[in-house]
Amino acid sequence: MQTVKVLGGGCHNCKVTYKLIEDIAREKGVSVHLEKVEDIQDIMAYDVMSTPGVVIDESVVHRGGVPSRAQVEGWFTKE
Repeated sequence: MQTVKVLGGGCHNCKVTYKLIEDIAREKGVSVHLEKVEDIQDIMAYDVMSTPGVVIDESVVHRGGVPSRAQVEGWFTKE
């Protein structure tokens, strides 16, 4: 199971990103533990200054703006 964190203060783009990740993981049958990280100190600890940010298994994979559907699908390609 992958741990996925959406970093952001709860803005519209952060909510859209969270929902997009949730939907695509479900569609692909990928088991994820999805978390929202809204505390600014926690976000800055990942060196993310532009939200939303996405962290998968403690590795930052996206910063700033809503990721594309294709980008998110790429994160959950089964090996």
